[in-house]
Amino acid sequence: MTLFALDQAAREARLLPELVELTEHHRARSPEYARLLASLGHLPGRRYDRVADLPWLPVRLFKHHVLKSIGDDEVFKVLTSSGTTGDVSRIYLDKEAAGVQQKMLSATLSAVIGTKRLPMLLVDTKALFKNRTSFSARGAGVLGLMNFGRDHTFVLDEQERPDPDAVRDFLGRHGDQPFLIFGFTFMTWLYLYELAREHRFDLSNGILIHSGGWKKLVDRAVDNAEFRRRFTADTGLRRIHNFYGMVEQIGTTFLEGPDGGGLYCPEFADVIVRDPHTWAEVPVGAPGVVQVVSTMPRSYPGHLLLTEDRGVVHGVDDGAWPGKRFSILGRLPRAEARGCSDTFAEAAA
Repeated sequence: MTLFALDQAAREARLLPELVELTEHHRARSPEYARLLASLGHLPGRRYDRVADLPWLPVRLFKHHVLKSIGDDEVFKVLTSSGTTGDVSRIYLDKEAAGVQQKMLSATLSAVIGTKRLPMLLVDTKALFKNRTSFSARGAGVLGLMNFGRDHTFVLDEQERPDPDAVRDFLGRHGDQPFLIFGFTFMTWLYLYELAREHRFDLSNGILIHSGGWKKLVDRAVDNAEFRRRFTADTGLRRIHNFYGMVEQIGTTFLEGPDGGGLYCPEFADVIVRDPHTWAEVPVGAPGVVQVVSTMPRSYPGHLLLTEDRGVVHGVDDGAWPGKRFSILGRLPRAEARGCSDTFAEAAA
């Protein structure tokens, strides 16, 4: 059963009561979250008519505050976001949350890779996994996706250099049947595409799942359409699915449809695009700040998060899959991103 079958009206009807319950769940278990809600005027028993009316948190709060809805003795794993100066989010999972996020990631991706474990090429290095107790966002992403494959082969050696012999050997064993490829977008282009083009590797039976920012590729005049076109023309790879997600909502994956026409939400999630000045929801076609919505986070209050990304909803119930069809346009300017957090700074103090 696919998680991409609900139209937008049915999705909203299902999500609203679950998110209201989840808000109260976190209010009862996280004193910090309860103080935030009280400061913002969202008191117990308040009625909500739309998902967009529920209280969201700026994702940056997780970089500066401990927000969790479990006791210290229940913490099973702490995930961290990427960051270069120690400015990272810390996300606290208990055993149940860790299991659920993996289960729902599997259910989401099965829409494009099926339910069988496929031979897998990883556009990364096994050196990522030196510390098994605290993973970076990159390490967590690779490790999470590895569960969907078998006979894992890394495109890079432990010094992060391309290993054409390893790829050639993998394709010799598995290239004549469906196989899975995972990598972060820039690395997939820089290492797999360039390597495959140079060595004339045939990737026509591959299914590529990739994610990450486009800034470095746009600097090379490569956008999503060009990425897909050149992979297909030069390597034969046609089944390509970008996805959007973040460690602050681990396990929730917004997946590109088969035609490349936009990202879609699994049935337990949604996106809202907001005006950066009024925070009102903007109409279809208008860019704004992306809010991500998910019923999955129960060990920390990450169910309604305002990101620091710009995006646009292109259409609703009009694409390859039902629901909102959207794109991420890039990061917010630094000043605007700070403004998202400043809205909550006093309440979080």
